[in-house]
Amino acid sequence: MELRQLEYLVAVAEEASFTRGAARVHVAQPGVSAQIRRLERELGQELFDRTGRTVTMTEAGTAVLLYARVALAAVAGARAAVDELTGLLRGRLTIGTLTSISSPRLDLTALLAAYHRDHPAVGDSSLLAGGVGDGRYDVAFIGLASSPPVGIATHVITDEPLVVVVPPEDPLARRTSLPMAALAGLPLISLPAGAGLRAALEAASAAAGFTPRVAFEGEDPRVLAELAAHGLGPAVIPRSLADARADRLHAIRLTRPEPRARLALAWRAEGPVSPAAREFITRVRRAGAGVPAS
Repeated sequence: MELRQLEYLVAVAEEASFTRGAARVHVAQPGVSAQIRRLERELGQELFDRTGRTVTMTEAGTAVLLYARVALAAVAGARAAVDELTGLLRGRLTIGTLTSISSPRLDLTALLAAYHRDHPAVGDSSLLAGGVGDGRYDVAFIGLASSPPVGIATHVITDEPLVVVVPPEDPLARRTSLPMAALAGLPLISLPAGAGLRAALEAASAAAGFTPRVAFEGEDPRVLAELAAHGLGPAVIPRSLADARADRLHAIRLTRPEPRARLALAWRAEGPVSPAAREFITRVRRAGAGVPAS
């Protein structure tokens, strides 16, 4: 078993294509296919299902993929350790992020620009949230509705209440606060299921004894605010976003319980963390001074 075979395995798996995987590692496609065949013969199992239009992993391939990523990360960590001893910071930093980061406490664009200026030998990729646990991403910006998953360390950047917003002419605009139970049955506007903000809404609703009725969904909290401003229903958004639109929207505080939106930087709690990732985590802590999640 060779490291290059594991590298080819990961590339083909993540690209779901031998052609795209070969292009990613800058090797001719027949060479990549031959090396993976050699690996399959050594293991005695097929790692990819090649019968469909899209290459998918077999059960054996999925099991091997995790160890392949760990092995490649260990080699990269060894190289990084040597670089660190000489004061050299280089490599690749892969960042997963939410579709939209709306935080008055963190200017992500400025942070990335300053990081790249100080460390030009390190590349970065802005990707969708997730993948920290399985090693696809070094760090990720995520929304938290509860405790982070096992094995994930976090630094909370913002922790603020969620509020309901409606246009000034809406009957609900006469209220300054509402218990969560008052939202039962209302056609709400929220992020899709799985988003941190939506999870916070669902958790608070469950504590109040009901399941929220979400009539409209948007991928960006700013879109939710616009939908509410156009009278499509009450939107559940972070308070800071509502405050920035006070001229168009009336914000209503939610109580019993109070749902909260938390934005956090996440990274693997165990295993090696590259010098590039550690430097980025330090800069986020410094720029978005929050309180580390327990």
